[in-house]
Amino acid sequence: MKLKKKIHILLVEDNEGDIVLTKEALEEIAMDITLSVTKDGKQAIDFLNQNEEYKSATIPDLVLLDINLPKKNGHEVLQYIKENEKLKHIPVIMLTTSSSERDIDLTYSNHANCYITKPSDVNEYIEALSATVHFWLNICKLPNQKKMLNDNG
Repeated sequence: MKLKKKIHILLVEDNEGDIVLTKEALEEIAMDITLSVTKDGKQAIDFLNQNEEYKSATIPDLVLLDINLPKKNGHEVLQYIKENEKLKHIPVIMLTTSSSERDIDLTYSNHANCYITKPSDVNEYIEALSATVHFWLNICKLPNQKKMLNDNG
């Protein structure tokens, strides 16, 4: 399942095992994915704002966001993204171990684009992530990143 263009994904995840697994899953999808990783909510917001150590970071095409994060949780990061004019167009996929109805409801009330409970089986995880990334980056039509930044920046 090859992607049509080079894309940039921001993974916000504090679990090293899940980071490795996500990298492996994305390698199976295509060679044209740039993956950036932040390990807590504050780092994610700094990355998206191009603060401090992330001055040269580029705005991602897609965010994969865990809920249970240090410093700022995934709900806080999601809310920040969706309330920010220059970021709110970015699809945010909640990718988490939580299957709590409260988390699901809160995620959608904060305008997440998708909620996925991480499958515990490695192959199912890779399949779910592959299908999700393919859907958001090949099937869906997303706004032009540069135009959005110029209009809102």
